[in-house]
Amino acid sequence: MPSKIQIPQHVGIIMDGNRRWAREQGKPSFEGHARGYTRAIEVARHAFNTGVKYITLYAFSSENWNRAQEEIGYLMSLLSRMLKEQQQELRKNGIRLKFIGASDRIDNSLVSAMREAERACEQGTNGTLLIAFNYGGRREITDAVQKLLKKTRRTEEITEADVSSQLNTAGVPDPDLIIRTAGERRLSGFLLWQAAYSELYFTETLWPAFTTKDFDAALDDFALRKRNFGK
Repeated sequence: MPSKIQIPQHVGIIMDGNRRWAREQGKPSFEGHARGYTRAIEVARHAFNTGVKYITLYAFSSENWNRAQEEIGYLMSLLSRMLKEQQQELRKNGIRLKFIGASDRIDNSLVSAMREAERACEQGTNGTLLIAFNYGGRREITDAVQKLLKKTRRTEEITEADVSSQLNTAGVPDPDLIIRTAGERRLSGFLLWQAAYSELYFTETLWPAFTTKDFDAALDDFALRKRNFGK
């Protein structure tokens, strides 16, 4: 269990390395995604137990549509599986569920299932699980500005607070800590606006091999950081 001195309120996780893990294990890429799904459930459950209030998982980026259709189909089936398997547990544990990202290109029946799951868990007060699906940070910011331009007069000043209010994460505090697995050291479009003052933690561990102990190590590292926010 990590130090309780400084537990981040909001943790974002870029779950990278599923396919690489599968190749190293001599297994098809689907096995990597399946193991990654299991890790996501384990780590999210553990994170809430440590006192984290918001968790955002980068599950499917807007660039992931460029992958093979068979792989995309499998990732969609994993999301459908998650909605069926985890919705009751999230609701029982008082965890609110929120999807961020665009709904276009996703099958209408799956979008409906996503919205139904959000409604089923909307009364949760013990934590919030955000799933970034068909998400891209640049598009999110662009869409927010477009909404503001439709709402405001050209003579009105648009503030940072105005932009934040139109983002997918409106009402959710910015992430204190962002974890990326598999050795990559970039955000890849993840919460670009919200990550302005996030602490970044990179690990070589591939996501399917990332354990709750690895998560605790990230929290311990975070507890040692001194956050000045530009002061």
